[in-house]
Amino acid sequence: MIPVNEIINKIKWDKTECMEDYIVGYWDRIENKIIFIKFKEFEKSDIPYHRIRVIKKNDKIVWNR
Repeated sequence: MIPVNEIINKIKWDKTECMEDYIVGYWDRIENKIIFIKFKEFEKSDIPYHRIRVIKKNDKIVWNR
């Protein structure tokens, strides 16, 4: 499995990728469920990488834990 930080770096720095196509699903301890946010919102947040459960591109899973 590819580490999540490699996927995130590819989305951020690869000129062939469009950040707007991606959403990140992370585990929220308070709501006790996976929350989905746009990749740009994730970049601005302080969500730790170990909480990321899934990354989707155009509703297709490209990475999951």
